[in-house]
Amino acid sequence: MKIYLIRHGESTSDVKERYDEDYDDNLTKKGIKEAGVIAKKLSNSNIEIIFTSPKIRALQTTKILKSELNCKTMVLDDLSEQDIYGAYPELSKDQPEEEYRRLGEILADQDEIIEGVETYSHFKKRVVKSFSELIRQDFNVIAIVTHGGPIRIIFREILKLGEFKKIGNASIILLEKNKSLLRVIKIDGAALASQPPAPQPTHFDKKYFHQRSMVP
Repeated sequence: MKIYLIRHGESTSDVKERYDEDYDDNLTKKGIKEAGVIAKKLSNSNIEIIFTSPKIRALQTTKILKSELNCKTMVLDDLSEQDIYGAYPELSKDQPEEEYRRLGEILADQDEIIEGVETYSHFKKRVVKSFSELIRQDFNVIAIVTHGGPIRIIFREILKLGEFKKIGNASIILLEKNKSLLRVIKIDGAALASQPPAPQPTHFDKKYFHQRSMVP
């Protein structure tokens, strides 16, 4: 199976240069164009279904992709970004949202409960579970339209490839799964903080897998 991990196009909060709470905003004009570019890049990818976060910016990106790729779509709550506003008082919010989230996840007390904030442990658990279920589906090629946080979880917690230096808007990452092996094929628009010494496929722990089909 081929899996395309896609970060949505630029949204209105991306240009504010400040993280000021969980949000559900729209794509900018640039973000709409970026989604169109993604669609063109993937026009010959044979994607059968797009699984998407329910956030507006992800849904709008998915709608543009669907019109070009003519495939099915399914909305999954577990692909949403984590709400961490106020969780890390030592971090200044006078910085871009993506950087605030990246630093927050690294500093996170994974089990600390803060009112109104999703813990890192819960966030990790739902993303890992959802991703592991999706790649058990009976498809040859799928796409996942999501956010920087879930993509970092997949690389940090599943692939064990460490941190990203950057995950740009409209990034596309191609993974390939062969039985229980998962490997990175291509990264477009993002960069890992450090390059692994050699690309090594990841063996999945079977505890992450569930037999229940999410697609009729």
